[in-house]
Amino acid sequence: MSFPDLMDYQLLGIAVQQYLIAIGILLAGFALKNLVSRLLTKALFRFFKRVGEGVTEHQFHELLIRPISVVIFLITIFVAYSVLDIPVRTAELVRNTPWFEVFAFRAYQIAFITGVTWVLLRMIDLAVLVFMKRALRDPSRLTNQLVPFARDLIKLFVAIVAFLIILARVFAVDVTAVVGGLGIGGLAVAFAAKESLENLLASFTIFLDQPFVVGDLVSVGDLTGTVEKIGFRSTRIRTVEKSYVTVPNKSMIDKPLDNLSRRTARRVFFMMSLTQMTSSEQLHRILHQIRTDILGHDLVDPDVQVKFTSLTSNSKDVRVQYYVRTDSYDEYLTVMEEINFCIVSAVEENGASFVDTTMTRFSGSEGGSPDLPRSLKQSGGQSIASS
Repeated sequence: MSFPDLMDYQLLGIAVQQYLIAIGILLAGFALKNLVSRLLTKALFRFFKRVGEGVTEHQFHELLIRPISVVIFLITIFVAYSVLDIPVRTAELVRNTPWFEVFAFRAYQIAFITGVTWVLLRMIDLAVLVFMKRALRDPSRLTNQLVPFARDLIKLFVAIVAFLIILARVFAVDVTAVVGGLGIGGLAVAFAAKESLENLLASFTIFLDQPFVVGDLVSVGDLTGTVEKIGFRSTRIRTVEKSYVTVPNKSMIDKPLDNLSRRTARRVFFMMSLTQMTSSEQLHRILHQIRTDILGHDLVDPDVQVKFTSLTSNSKDVRVQYYVRTDSYDEYLTVMEEINFCIVSAVEENGASFVDTTMTRFSGSEGGSPDLPRSLKQSGGQSIASS
């Protein structure tokens, strides 16, 4: 067989020469797609940087270069199909079109719609990146919650639209009838996905009512931690133990939720026990000095209670309560530590002491003995009371 005859040889109704040309086009497209996409994104960035302030060229390329290169390669497939006389438009399909050509055409349609959808999704990410860069000028925890939520919602909408286009264009499905049928089939879907729908509705409730936003310290049920992300189905919380817990949104609104970040102040309360040897004059001076020290702290509210509230056989008990104006847990602990040192100093400076809860009173065979630590208990002693 001569070379011209070989080029004209028909394989599945297509000449070998057409196969070779199509393969050459595909190889050229595959080899040049990265170069062309990089040049195209570089040209696009020149126009984009006017509105995309804060977004670097590297970030722009990282987001768009891969999906654009895929679309460019799909365009070369379109040209190769044209050379092979494979239908590239729905109107070109006829009843006697070979099955492999129909299959290739349908696969190309799905790939092209998916590629374009990928570009759109990356453009949404790019828009979110621009918005977040601008929001850095005026940081807001509400922005951190709104932007990821809106991004996911728009992406979901784009994906649904792309799926409906594939059904309509590739499989010739009547989308209007499908959407209309959802009114009936939606009931079955609602029952099957009841929990997912409840969590989705709960996410809208969280977004609209805003019982908490990203960055808030919350306590729900037995869980306490900082909100890191609010999604469609769940909320991610970083606990005080630094574990990463996923909580269904329904649980976040069904249970009583304490937003610790919205406290106007943090309460400190404890009982202080002084020994019975503390005189009334000493007690008056101690209470006055403690109250003065607490009120003198810059971060403490004026609502301070330092009261002698209880008298027992072993101690004189003082109730101490005050509020620290801060939403920082570390700062709260620092203030509490400073005031505790002031309390200890007030007791020591006035010659009093706290009740030693490690002491135990003993009774010997020939009379009582003074309080001794448990570790010094005599073998013949008998414990009768614990202070």
